[in-house]
Amino acid sequence: MSARRLISSGSPFEAAYGYSRAVVQGGFVFVAGTTGYDYAAMTLPVSATEQAEACWRTIGDVLAQAGTGLAEIVRATYYVTDRTEAEAVLAVCGRVLGGIRPAATLVIVAGLLRPEMKVEIEVTALLPSGGFVPWVDR
Repeated sequence: MSARRLISSGSPFEAAYGYSRAVVQGGFVFVAGTTGYDYAAMTLPVSATEQAEACWRTIGDVLAQAGTGLAEIVRATYYVTDRTEAEAVLAVCGRVLGGIRPAATLVIVAGLLRPEMKVEIEVTALLPSGGFVPWVDR
């Protein structure tokens, strides 16, 4: 089995709550739910649109650290706290992933960890090397 590699975005939430921003294993990169925080400054934009844009910046950075990129995303899940802002968030996702078109799900949720968090995005991406895929490479 392939080695497991953990990637951090520098968020204090990761160490405090026992998770990694991403895990690279078995030809995949699993990116944890990512909110719109700028983890260096620990600031969060106010609007859901700006939060979605910030989520994608963090996700793009993490995927680059893993050795892949946005074009390799195969699955995305979007969590939005306000139904009236869902289409604006989806418009951001469409700009980022329009040519990629991964399998995706939008979920309207009652809330996220902190009340100021309006959007959380998680993705799964392939490593471009086409690493071991257990259900194919047997």
